[in-house]
Amino acid sequence: MSDQVQEKMGTELAKHEAFINEILEDFKLACISRETSLLGRKEVLTGKAKFGIFGDGKELAQIALAKQFNHGDFRSGYYRDQTWMMALNLLSVKQFFAGIYAHADVDSEPSSGGRQMGGHFSSPTLNKDGSWRSLKDQYNISSDISPTAGQMPRLLGLAQASKVYRENPAIQDTRFSNQGNEIAFGSIGDASTSEGLFWESLNAACVLQVPMLMSVWDDGYGISVSKDKQTVKASISEALAGFQRTEDKPGLQIFNTKGWDYVHLVKTYQEAAKFAREQHVPVLVHVEEVTQPQGHSTSGSHERYKNEERLQWETDFDCILKFREWILSFEVEGSPLATEEQLDAIAKDAKKFVRTEQKAAWAEFIQPIEEERVVVKDLLNKLASESANSARIKSLIADIDNAIDPYRKVGISSARKALQICRKENLAAKTAIQEWLEDQMRDNGERYSSHLYSESQWSPLNVEAVAPIFSDEKVDGRVVLKKNFEALFSWHPEILTFGEDTGKIGGVNQSMEGMQEQFGELRVSDTGIREATILGQGIGMAMRGLRPIAEIQYLDYLLYALQIMSDDLATVHYRSKGQQKAPLIVRTRGHRLEGIWHSGSPMGTIINALRGIHVCVPRNMVTAAGLYNTLIQGDDPALVIEPLNGYRTKESLPTNLGVYTTPLGVPETVIEGSDVTIVSYGSTCNLAIQACKELQELGIDAELIDVVTLLPFDVDHAIAESLKKTNRLVIIDEDVDGGASAFMLKKILEDQKGYNYLDSAPLSITAKDHRPAYGTDGDYFSKPSIDDIVEQVYNVFNEVNPKDYPAIF
Repeated sequence: MSDQVQEKMGTELAKHEAFINEILEDFKLACISRETSLLGRKEVLTGKAKFGIFGDGKELAQIALAKQFNHGDFRSGYYRDQTWMMALNLLSVKQFFAGIYAHADVDSEPSSGGRQMGGHFSSPTLNKDGSWRSLKDQYNISSDISPTAGQMPRLLGLAQASKVYRENPAIQDTRFSNQGNEIAFGSIGDASTSEGLFWESLNAACVLQVPMLMSVWDDGYGISVSKDKQTVKASISEALAGFQRTEDKPGLQIFNTKGWDYVHLVKTYQEAAKFAREQHVPVLVHVEEVTQPQGHSTSGSHERYKNEERLQWETDFDCILKFREWILSFEVEGSPLATEEQLDAIAKDAKKFVRTEQKAAWAEFIQPIEEERVVVKDLLNKLASESANSARIKSLIADIDNAIDPYRKVGISSARKALQICRKENLAAKTAIQEWLEDQMRDNGERYSSHLYSESQWSPLNVEAVAPIFSDEKVDGRVVLKKNFEALFSWHPEILTFGEDTGKIGGVNQSMEGMQEQFGELRVSDTGIREATILGQGIGMAMRGLRPIAEIQYLDYLLYALQIMSDDLATVHYRSKGQQKAPLIVRTRGHRLEGIWHSGSPMGTIINALRGIHVCVPRNMVTAAGLYNTLIQGDDPALVIEPLNGYRTKESLPTNLGVYTTPLGVPETVIEGSDVTIVSYGSTCNLAIQACKELQELGIDAELIDVVTLLPFDVDHAIAESLKKTNRLVIIDEDVDGGASAFMLKKILEDQKGYNYLDSAPLSITAKDHRPAYGTDGDYFSKPSIDDIVEQVYNVFNEVNPKDYPAIF
């Protein structure tokens, strides 16, 4: 036999063995993942974990999908993708159980450090210092969220980033992309495709033609509601038939497959991924006939809403059972892939392996808590030996011993109660407990409350303040913005912007006039009327190293996107415990305009829903431009609300455009005075400027402070310093009564201890509780006017000194 023949036979034998090994490894993984789901449910029902939602029934589809997931690719999925994660070696069984136990340590639970429920996955895109990792050299899992279909807008942006990297050679950063060849993979349950976010995202993906591969796991139900009540034609692929691309019209490429058919699943995902990656188009894979072995979650049983016939079908068409049947029936060169005994052994070993990993996860989780209990019991015993309240303290020790739940809360709560009991005693043991509690509260603050904002050297709070240098030239405020954006876009090729009317006409207020011609349609583009996915585009691209500026045309329209901003953008750094970031700048305009639908200022809603995002409220465009210059140097997300009445207002043009910076959390004293401190922001601050002039004529010397940003708010307590001088406080806010004004009062009076300096009750001047009525008079009688400000501030002094300040009316 010649050497060539022997080499060929050896190659064929190696291929044969590799094929068999791959099949058996896939079977092994499916068994391990299934046993993880089964044991995970038991751990919840026995009380070790709070909640469980598992990927049983979807094992084969996710194994097939994972074969096409390459380095550089991104996933934006939902909470049943555990097999997918395991197939990529991004999730071990032990890590899965650490997740459902809420182990607050990123080394043990790398997805969120115990901050999210089990089944919510992510992979680090940042180094420990907050710098970017090389995303093109790793698998990338954008941090999951629970709101159904909430992952869809972000998926759109993750896919669009590939298009931007492919078509803009100026930003071929080797950390982020391999010439745009990455796919953004998405996943969703069939019932959640009823959400508007799903449809909005798919429509946008088809318009933009981006490389998105969307998988729909179709098990026939949305909790207890069958899909005939969820989706027209009871089929998402049939419902989307009009989206199907044709030879002459772009759209979506649709594939159908069965969740139990291993061979067809592998073939389908191979074709679908090839299509998306090479042609850079969106693809949908509708995986039908998926089973749900344990029902929806640990919160209920599917036996309550499925009949016996359906339950029997799910048993017969369980994907692992069907995979087993196929393996036993398939022969290679006359030999079976495996025997029943081999498969039984694999399944048995999987069960044993999962149990071992679960025990290890539990031991790692419980050990430090038990060690802390030993410490606190020792401290309490010493306290009991010194205290006259020994019996009560010993009952607290007994509570620790009898506690069933393995939580830090038990020991810490007992220690705090002990200090309450001994509050009047001067004991050495009491001091030891106080010191221990201080350490515990600090450590648990890091465990559960860190990384709401960037803690890296790139935090925008670290950006050095640079004052604008003004020329003698006066221009419209919109021109200041336009020229500042021109400078930023020229220096930073990774910046791009998009929104309704942003591109061709340069925005409704023309603050980007001519920018599309100058920088190209890829970087300055128009979108459809779809605020949620405008935000999603920004989030996804920001997570991939670009610096998007997503424009929402008016502040009122932000409500369409508020859920995405609140649940996704505001929490991404926090919920990944600092392992991911999305430094998106959201740009909008608002406050003063005439009419119910274009003059809302829901700032209280915004600042309370968007903790984790900096909220900037400049009163003019010089300040706004400086905020953009600051934010583009930072790595936090931000919202900038430009004042609508500022675009045509004349301002001095700075000569250091793109360079000067407006610091975050640093108010500006617009007018100095000694009698009263007036605090405002945005457009209403401009009214207050005129009001202060009129108050001066009435004998009141007002100090006006523009807060500039609501989040963060006056980090150096400049307002409290003003109150030391004036002893009176007035808040002017065009939000509804108790909106942003309540937040500002809390910050000034409580956090800054401003109440110590007041000689009069604080006053807030706000809008009426309804949307502003239409027209000039509607605005005048709905929101704070100059007259309102003058009279109400004057009344403060009338109350104090009616002789010198007689009542006006």
